[in-house]
Order: sequence, then structure tokens, then C-alpha cells
Amino acid sequence: MKNTTNESYDSNQSRREFLKLLGVGTATISLLGISGCFAEQQTLRLSSSGTLDIGAANWKNVEKLLNIKLQFTDNGNDTGPVLANMINGNAAYDFDISGLQGGIERELALANKILPWDTSKIPLLKESWDWVKNIPHCFINGKQYGLPVIINADSVIYLPDEVGYKVDSYEVLFNPKFKGRVAMEDSWINSVIFTAIYLKENSLLPINIPGDLTETELGGVMEFMIKKKKEGQFKTFWKGWEDGLRLIRNKEVIAMTGWEPIQIEAKKSGINCEYAVCKEGYEGWTNDMVLHVGSEKKGLVDIAHKFVNWQLSGFYGCVMSEEKGYIVPNNLAVDYAKTDKRYNPDLIQSKIQHVKDKFLSNKVYWQNTRPKNYKLYEDWWTKLRNI
Repeated sequence: MKNTTNESYDSNQSRREFLKLLGVGTATISLLGISGCFAEQQTLRLSSSGTLDIGAANWKNVEKLLNIKLQFTDNGNDTGPVLANMINGNAAYDFDISGLQGGIERELALANKILPWDTSKIPLLKESWDWVKNIPHCFINGKQYGLPVIINADSVIYLPDEVGYKVDSYEVLFNPKFKGRVAMEDSWINSVIFTAIYLKENSLLPINIPGDLTETELGGVMEFMIKKKKEGQFKTFWKGWEDGLRLIRNKEVIAMTGWEPIQIEAKKSGINCEYAVCKEGYEGWTNDMVLHVGSEKKGLVDIAHKFVNWQLSGFYGCVMSEEKGYIVPNNLAVDYAKTDKRYNPDLIQSKIQHVKDKFLSNKVYWQNTRPKNYKLYEDWWTKLRNI
């Protein structure tokens, strides 16, 4: 199978025929912006986690379809800086749309930095699974501000040869045997909930909702993490896609909480690493597209709607599933794979089923970007960092 990262879509099918192969009707083709005449090319600026980038060659697929120039910028994925740049900085105007961790919508909407989506202009949204279409954090006052385009559930990346056994628990991160050889992400949004899940499920600390800790629960979790850090348990707290990948590729750590695409990419490099199915459960999350207020002034609102509709249409889902292990929450990637010989429909289906099984067959605790005590989370995390 060819490497899609270095190859743009090349088909003898016309754009209209290609979309019809996906089961997209004439009305949707119009909404996607496919017509005989193209207006002057516009630039759409997308800010998102680096793991959602599909590379310049693959972005050409949507650029050709919508007659746009797509500029992708990695926002680092850490919600704190992203919020600061959106609310107090210029990000709401420097970029037109963002892919952000689900749950961030409310604060941005109340600060008037994002606009609600007009779902009538996103016809393929109806193809999303029902349990995804109804995720509460996407809606504020009955309007949809967040559009889930990617979902997954995270756990632990590990090197089985170095660990010496099949990891099935977050205990590997806190076991003194591996002191100085494990890592967690430098983000309370992920690391605190992982630790809380571990402590709750092993009856080490009374916790109700790992993603929304009370002041007492949070104090217990953070004191545990601080104690471990003082003991030298963690080699580092990694930050961003490249940093996390480097730690595993170079075998600087033998286990760490992390994103599944890191494990997949490291494995492509010949590293024997696995992604654990932990008995305590997964941390589930969505990456949601939000529409910046600046897009309205630049006349890009309609283009933004066409772009997110394209994200749901199959090609993007194929690239995400095959290269990252992430999935677009509908079945259109499988339909698309049947029209493009570079993709194996059975493989794409297995990737989708793998993620669906995480949510439907295993225990999942939802990530929470804005728990009730989020300011206390930030204070505690600053304390942890400064040790």
C-alpha cells in the first residue's frame, strides 16, 4: 500500500463522479462547493493538534475540491494556552477554524470568540453516530458550537521488551521498579484524569468522577503525583506530538500515557511498542471543530462549513484511520476506501471497529477540559511543574 502522506489524491473520476461514489447527492455536491466555475481562491487558516494534520500533499484533496488554500498550524493541544490565545490573544482572528479538545466550547462561546455552526450547511453531519451527535459539551443554549470530527480513547504506550510483560494497568506508570523510565503528558487535562482513573479503580482513593474531581479528590490525586515526582518516578512530562514520539522512538522511556498515533508512528519506525488495554478503562475524548468569529469578517463562514462537511466525507477519515488510528465518527471512510485502491476497506473497517469497541465494550471516562474546579487544577499543576 502506498504512503498517502507523500501522495495527493489522483483519480480519473471527475469531482462530481467521485462524490457520487460516496453516496453524496447533488445538493451536497453544491454545498461542498463543486461547480463548473470557481471563484477566486481563498485561504482557510486551520489551527489544530499536530496529530490531525494529514500533510500538504493530502490537503490538496480538499484544496482542489473547494478551490481554497489550506494553512495548517499546530496549536500544541494544551487547552490552557489555546484558551489564552483565543480569548486574550489574536487567535480568534488569526485563524478561521480550530480543532480543539471537546469541552472547550462553552468558555469560547461565552467570550464571543466562536460562532455556532449552521448544521443545515453540513449535510454529512447526519451520518455521524447518534451517540456522537448528542455529546452535551458541543451545545451551548441549544446551539451547536462544537462539531466532533475525530474521536478516540487513550491509555498507555509501552515497550514490551523493556517492560517485560503485557501491560494491562496504569500501575506501570507508578511502579517503583520503573522509576525514571516512565512519563506522562505535561497537561493536567490528560495526566490528572489518568491518575484519578488508576486511583479510583484500584480503590486507592475515593473518587466519584475522574474527569470532574472535587477539591478533596483533586488534592489527593495531586499529592500522589507530587510524591511520585519527588521520588523521581517520572523521567519527564512530555509536551506535544514530536516530544512524545521522540521519547518512544529513542526508547528514553519504556512506558508513558500518550496518544495512539504516537504508538502507530513509532511502530512504523521499527520500534516494538504496544498500546495497552488497561483494566481500569480508557480516557475518552473528541476533537471538535469550532468556527472563529474572525471568519465572518473575512467572508469565510460558508467555506468553513464546506470544509468541515468535507472532513466528514470519507477521505479524511481514511487518512486518519490508517495513519493515526483516529476515526471520523461515521462509516463514510469505509465507503470511500471502496473507491480508492490505495485504501483497504477491511483495514479501515477494523480501525473504526477498534475505536468503537473502546467506547461500547470497555469502560471509558470522558476527558473534561473545563471541570468545575479547573482553576484549582491549574494551581496544582503549576505546583507540580515547579518541583
